[in-house]
Amino acid sequence: MMDTKEIQKLIDYISKSDLAEVNIETAELKLHIKRNSSQTFVQSAPVQMAPPLPAPVQVAEKAPEVAAPAVPVAAPVVPSNLIEVKSPMIGTFYRAGGPGKSNFVEIGDEISEGKVVCIIEAMKLFNEIESEVSGKIVKILVDDATPVEYDQPLFLVDPS
Repeated sequence: MMDTKEIQKLIDYISKSDLAEVNIETAELKLHIKRNSSQTFVQSAPVQMAPPLPAPVQVAEKAPEVAAPAVPVAAPVVPSNLIEVKSPMIGTFYRAGGPGKSNFVEIGDEISEGKVVCIIEAMKLFNEIESEVSGKIVKILVDDATPVEYDQPLFLVDPS
């Protein structure tokens, strides 16, 4: 069964995509996500074999909730001569191929197009991420064994 973190990652991934609506149905879960023009609505419910018991009714008067306006977050400024190597998926970022193995790249390493720079684990699958650019690693933007989002910058590369 999907846990809350996995559902949140899925929602984040879908909100960054061009999809307007997604339906996922498994034996344990039904998930329906529909995006309107500026808002994303999520509806999920576990699949139940027996009818649910009626919930106790409780009436309470409460003030209407007012949503705070969204404040855009400024992206970090990247010097114009540097290129970002970004994550192609949501998952967990690993700098090495396994415990006790050396890191794929270090700051100052020269890389070429197609060189494996890290691994991202997504749903128990370990995906080797290859560089799409050639150059020198200037900065590693993500700590080892931390979660990353789709399109999140992982490395800064100086192509000169």
